[in-house]
Amino acid sequence: MRFDDRHDAGRRLAAELVDFAAEQPVVVALPRGGVPVAAEVAHVLAAPLEILAVRKLGAPGNPELGVGAVAEDGIGVLDPRSAEMSGMTQAMLDETLARESSELRRRVERYRDGRAAISVKGRTVIVVDDGLATGLTDLAAVRALRKLGARRIVVAVPVGAAPAVSMLEQEADRVICLTSPEPLLGVGAWYRDFAPTSDEEVVALLSQAAERADAQTPSIAAGSEAVPLRTEDEARNETLTFDLGGVRLTGNLTLPPTAFGLVLFAHGSGSSRMSPRNRAVAQALNDAGLATLLFDLLDDREALDRNLVFDVELLARRLQEVTRWAASEAAVSALPIGYFGASTGAAAALIAAAATPDAVAAVVCRGGRPDLAGHRLADVRAPTLLIVGGNDPEVLDLNRQAAARLLCPHEVVVVDAAGHLFEERGALERVAELAIDWFKRQLAQPVQALSRAGEQ
Repeated sequence: MRFDDRHDAGRRLAAELVDFAAEQPVVVALPRGGVPVAAEVAHVLAAPLEILAVRKLGAPGNPELGVGAVAEDGIGVLDPRSAEMSGMTQAMLDETLARESSELRRRVERYRDGRAAISVKGRTVIVVDDGLATGLTDLAAVRALRKLGARRIVVAVPVGAAPAVSMLEQEADRVICLTSPEPLLGVGAWYRDFAPTSDEEVVALLSQAAERADAQTPSIAAGSEAVPLRTEDEARNETLTFDLGGVRLTGNLTLPPTAFGLVLFAHGSGSSRMSPRNRAVAQALNDAGLATLLFDLLDDREALDRNLVFDVELLARRLQEVTRWAASEAAVSALPIGYFGASTGAAAALIAAAATPDAVAAVVCRGGRPDLAGHRLADVRAPTLLIVGGNDPEVLDLNRQAAARLLCPHEVVVVDAAGHLFEERGALERVAELAIDWFKRQLAQPVQALSRAGEQ
């Protein structure tokens, strides 16, 4: 499938998105090339058009090769492997980040032209770009929109590389890509006219969209901030902020009315509390009567430092501090605590459990790297379940080696035909079933007072 130009691509893309009109979405374009595409989508869906400025972080000596991306609010993503292969040092990354952040501020001021940003809180958001190469800019956009409170995020593009589509499917609620050629040969190869989009064109399209929105009924925006009243049998949801040594981290607490335990999530490298996989597991735990707390172990700036991403000792210390918070917070202090760790978060969870033996009643690791906990494995007392995909042989071997060093009650369970990310049909549901069963069995066991959390 080839497109005449970005407007043609937008009209074709809009035809696949008409069913979303009933959700009164906000269409968010990634400038500059995504704006002409998104303008057509917004017009067909009678939806407001907004922009989210995102900049690629280019490799040293080759700025067209993206090793990461940063959004206008500072949220960034980094591909550690690409950064390392390109020779990107942390000093180079910091310099690139400062330069691109300055350009983002310029673009936002120019494009919005004094207009207030459209709120996406509680809304369905359709993120539109002219194509996906690495997908890193779109990933940064998804995470930024999650932080802004978007209820549902759909990434929609005319063309994209299969690996980029797959990566975004792990974080967006849905990805719609009209064509995914192999090989991609560059996004521009699939347009007959792929001339650069100018700042002037972006401003004009946004202005036209704003004029259309002003002429329409204001019912699209009305009530977007409304929150329905919670009945006694519904879960309580809160967004929390933790100040840990001068770093402010955000968390989402869900507390069912009759919770029998609290599970703290420790996400892995390159992920966040907004990971669809962790959120799906958390939802299943909530439905089973478990309270959950998903929180970021690193702030937006730290997440771009690949050394910190793999600093499991630092992540574990922060997990311990949040555990201490849970011990003193009236709403949850009576609940026994479990940890759910994924990827490198598994090592952080095991190290924190070893440091808080009187506070943590159970640990579950999904596709984790418990081996990174090293000598601390022998100190873990909480019963530990290690869940690994059958099609992830290297990680399975590392989990079995780690299990051999555990002295606590433990099991290694293999989910047949599942890969590292458990993307296969039914695989993540199986993970949730195993976790629920483990927590039900272990959190029912008596533990000493939670007020001792973190004490040695």
